Amino acid sequence: MKPEDRKRLELAVDLLENPSWAARITNFIGMPVEWAIKKLPDSAGATISKATTAAIKKAIIFAVSTMSHRYRGPASTWWHKSSVALSGGVGGFFGLPGLIIDLPISTVLIMRSIADIARSEGENISSVDTQLSCLYVFALGGRKPTDDAVETAYYGIRTALAKAISEASEFIARKGLIEEGAPVIVRLIARIAARFDLVVTEKVAAAMVPIIGAVGGATINLLFIKHFQSMARGHFIIRSLERQYGQEFVRQQYEAVAGRK
Repeated sequence: MKPEDRKRLELAVDLLENPSWAARITNFIGMPVEWAIKKLPDSAGATISKATTAAIKKAIIFAVSTMSHRYRGPASTWWHKSSVALSGGVGGFFGLPGLIIDLPISTVLIMRSIADIARSEGENISSVDTQLSCLYVFALGGRKPTDDAVETAYYGIRTALAKAISEASEFIARKGLIEEGAPVIVRLIARIAARFDLVVTEKVAAAMVPIIGAVGGATINLLFIKHFQSMARGHFIIRSLERQYGQEFVRQQYEAVAGRK
């Protein structure tokens, strides 16, 4: 592997294996995020699950439809950050009910930012494979308490979702995204949303801390999108290296670097 590609690999490992979302949220609200989650109302879990599923559906349908498919250079991350911060300000002002307003908007904006980063790494975002790879980034946002060390690793999550993504890719290639209620699409959305739920729950809990309010909601959304932009950058660096060196070789090198961290 060329020295410059080795540096890109090491950057990707740092981004993907050391997500700092929970730490940033804890630092911002001044208390452990677990404490904030316990303060959520009993109805919050169902509300969050419904909202995340709806948000993922909107993201998979709308997010890349208006983007140019041609490479345009570096990704424009600041436009998406400012838009998501504005959406978070509105959602933070209204509390938990504001989640219904904010989450679909912010998720589509984050998806567009992910697609922009993918394009900057040489991906063709008109391809179904790339679009589903963009959606996959949302699964990198959180870790389930039942996950073991293998499943929480980047390649472990890719392996766990590989079948669902492959089935959805084949279906979309044949019939498009019109039939969003098709079982293969429903299964994929459910698998992605289950992991996305974790980060959204932390986001909502932090935003509902009494001292936060609308300004805090905007800041939390800024941290939210920065997290997924980092995950997207790492993910698409890896895919770029895999196109050049092959997936198995890059995976071996990735795991060797991760093992030294």
